Amino acid sequence: MALDVDAIDAALRETLFLRTRIVDAQARVQTIDIHPDHVPSAQNLMGYLALRRHDIRPLQDRLARLGLSSLGRCEADVLASLDRVIEVLRRLTRQPARRRPAADISPEQGDAALSAHTQALFGGQVPTRGTRIMVTMPSEAAEDYTFVKDLLKAGMDCQRINCAHDAPDAWRQMIDHARRAAKASARSCSVMMDLAGPKLRTGKIDPAPAVVRIRPTRDVFGRVTQPAQVWLHDGETAPGEGAAAITVPGEWLSQLVAGDVIGLRDARASRRKLHIVEVSEHGCRAELHKTAYVVPGVTLDLKKRKGRKRSARVIDVCRTQAQAIRLNEGDRLILNADIHGGRAAVLDASGQVVRPASVGCTLATVFDDVRAGEPIWFDDGKIGGVIESVEPDALQVLITHAPGGAKLRSDKGINLPHSELRVEALSADDLQALAFACEHADVVQMSFVNSAQDVRALIVELERLNALHIGVVLKIETRRGFENLAELLLTGMRLPRLGVMIARGDLAIENGFERTAELQEEILCICEAAHVPVIWATQVLETLAKTGSPSRAEITDAATATRAECVMLNKGPHILKAIECLDDVLERMRAHRHKKRDLLRRLRVAQTAG
Repeated sequence: MALDVDAIDAALRETLFLRTRIVDAQARVQTIDIHPDHVPSAQNLMGYLALRRHDIRPLQDRLARLGLSSLGRCEADVLASLDRVIEVLRRLTRQPARRRPAADISPEQGDAALSAHTQALFGGQVPTRGTRIMVTMPSEAAEDYTFVKDLLKAGMDCQRINCAHDAPDAWRQMIDHARRAAKASARSCSVMMDLAGPKLRTGKIDPAPAVVRIRPTRDVFGRVTQPAQVWLHDGETAPGEGAAAITVPGEWLSQLVAGDVIGLRDARASRRKLHIVEVSEHGCRAELHKTAYVVPGVTLDLKKRKGRKRSARVIDVCRTQAQAIRLNEGDRLILNADIHGGRAAVLDASGQVVRPASVGCTLATVFDDVRAGEPIWFDDGKIGGVIESVEPDALQVLITHAPGGAKLRSDKGINLPHSELRVEALSADDLQALAFACEHADVVQMSFVNSAQDVRALIVELERLNALHIGVVLKIETRRGFENLAELLLTGMRLPRLGVMIARGDLAIENGFERTAELQEEILCICEAAHVPVIWATQVLETLAKTGSPSRAEITDAATATRAECVMLNKGPHILKAIECLDDVLERMRAHRHKKRDLLRRLRVAQTAG
């Protein structure tokens, strides 16, 4: 078949044009302060960004039709990849080859640079599956060495400590357990400490009226299949597992015996009976066969008392659920500067709102940076709204997203994706945690990085602590962080050990869930061009870790995580099972894919085809 000379000429002109732009961009690295280990990588990143400023899809199609590389795998060595295509195009047109400066980094050097930077960040042995597994430590990891040892045995390569939880004494114990377990098993386990960062959260919510609803379990016909469990105690002991708790006077409690029956009128004046079925030194367990609403002050009458004290009043009740404000679409919410005093809406007798619901904000200084009309999200996107008005100490919010009604609780995240917030990159708590991390950990993870100035602020603190050697991971979880990714990387390349975490939870809220896959792809490509290792994070096998059974979508997501150098698992009661599953998935997928390249291993199914 004859060659399409016009198509070859057009492709050659386009590739030469792109080469000029790439070379010009790479030259600018000389003006940037870069650690020597990252200079070739910074040049490659600048060249890749220059390439991606153009829509080269028509060129890619033209190259593919000519049977040439379509540049779809050029991230790690952009100039060398382009030069190879140019050389072939010149040969096809029988043009003489031109002597050009060699590319700063070859394909082999690009892959080697990423491997070297990954090894520098994580240290230790490279796992056979290639991709490392990071696990977030629950509080029990500070007390239970065996638990940490089991995590390592199951496949954990990195220990993540969330500095938003626990305290330095607990962190130290977690680290000691990891170091001890790694030594005992002859394995490596790098310690990563995650600074909390300037996270906006809801404040405290006032307690609801002291009332506990006690109800038995019923079948579909309304018949009681299991009586409700009620724990009577004197306030010094904890309630029995799965039981509602009622505090009563200790003197009256001590006289009760198994088989006693206690009568009461609940908060609705309904007559109910408690049957004492178990007595111990910690209190009494009773059963109830009809639903009751118990409040402090309710009188308990002992039947057939036989000389014992007849009655006592309920001192207090245990409210088993955290306080919450229920919100529906169309409701209004006041977000105020006082972190205390969150309240549900007050309604009049006809159900009309007299006073909207309100809740505080942990960083009320952001009120100066928001504007009416901007969106606001709560609790990982479960509740959303629009800011209607801004006052010095309060925001008026119209709730626009709360499917079926949703409950807002204290200490839940707040996202303002379209607001340009001026918050300090490192809080006072972060600085204390950073000092601890520089002494005890291998890597520090910086949350909510938005600008190069944030990274420079961290570098200043590391210089002050004489800790520029520590690894740094920039967590990309905001719209601004994503948009400034290239600048963040170039600034971070002043450090010898650098990585990026795709914190997909907040990133999805800030940019829209429908864009999450697209953003993941762009971050992976840009980081590969910079030869910077990536941590794939948020909700990986979360259902498996929490319930013991994964969803099909989770397994697919875990398989896609092979594109990254490390995958993060969050804590859960079934975390060991989640680690083992992820280890297996990553091991299997390693034979099928490396970064963006599909690996064509021999398929058994192909052997059975005709």
